Amino acid sequence: MPRGDEIMKARRMLKANMISLSDYEQMVYDKTKEVVQLQEDLDIDVITSGEIERDNYVSFISEKLGGVTQMSMAEMLDYVDDKREFENILTTLDVPATSIKNAICTGKLEYKGDIVSEELKLLKSLTDKPVKITMPGPYLVTRSMWLANVSSKYYDSKEDLGEDVIDIYKKEIKNLQEIGVDVIQFDEPVLTEIVFTEGRPRTFMCASLSTRKDPTEELKFATHLIKSVMDSVDRDKSICSLHVCRGNWSKNESILLTGPYTPLLDLFADIHADLLALEFSTPRAGELKALLADERINNKMILGLGVLNPRLDDKEDTEGIYKRAKEALTFIDKDKLWLNPDCGFATFSNRPVNEYDHIREKIQSMIDARNKLRKEYE
Repeated sequence: MPRGDEIMKARRMLKANMISLSDYEQMVYDKTKEVVQLQEDLDIDVITSGEIERDNYVSFISEKLGGVTQMSMAEMLDYVDDKREFENILTTLDVPATSIKNAICTGKLEYKGDIVSEELKLLKSLTDKPVKITMPGPYLVTRSMWLANVSSKYYDSKEDLGEDVIDIYKKEIKNLQEIGVDVIQFDEPVLTEIVFTEGRPRTFMCASLSTRKDPTEELKFATHLIKSVMDSVDRDKSICSLHVCRGNWSKNESILLTGPYTPLLDLFADIHADLLALEFSTPRAGELKALLADERINNKMILGLGVLNPRLDDKEDTEGIYKRAKEALTFIDKDKLWLNPDCGFATFSNRPVNEYDHIREKIQSMIDARNKLRKEYE
């Protein structure tokens, strides 16, 4: 969710030692409380924290793990082999090279006991409803941290780095489940980069921008990382969710990826997720049938159907959401369908794609559609 000017200013002041850590934490608490109250007022079933303290959806891990340093895209340019292509990509994708940060492996990874555990404790202190905690997925983390000219001093390959990511995630999952969490979601937006860019990732979401990789090889690697982490989740305690979208950094839809989930079906079937939270509000995501006609997916896991485009200011039509859900229900049982936004409303703290007045209206449309469906089916 959008952090707001006060939180953004407080982050800068904290780094400059102009405010105390306790004052900053109080501001994060207050803003998180607002976000939780908003969700409760809207009668959302599963509450999230809003990720208020995170710099962005993945770079915040540089503040949580040893052996990781936050670099701007401009700083990374010094270590990228194909500098011209790197610059061209950032320009094409409307990315400010100095403001977007990435967490880069600059040493052996060290788990310090918290990635999102403290965020979960804060969330649980603010609500009695079921809660979901979101984490950048292990493939996203491994890919985004691997900058060969730096990281290879500490790991022989990104595959070796990935094994340490798996070990750290297993420890964090154990902590999360001891605290108590209803849904653990792993965000893997980079999966669409593999299959819709012909093996040549072109996004700032990965440090290895100019690397050419075979999509089959990369999907196998991603499957290994995600499955290894998900297998460590005790399903008696938590639902294990995978989120996939096609980019959420710009309101310019023309620069975001397009393609159905078909190339990812094998991965979806192999990782043993309980829930797939997928972007579906835009035609760029393809047809529902491409996903739900697959017998390995159909009624084998819950579909978190994306019905809100977070980048559009206008609220979605309740009837349109209702009809989209009804379409999904021609393939799956009612207990296998959840409704959710396609993605977050502020992937980057300094670059939100929407604001609270619009967000409230959009979520209300989704809740109204949910209520209509429940009245019909329950």
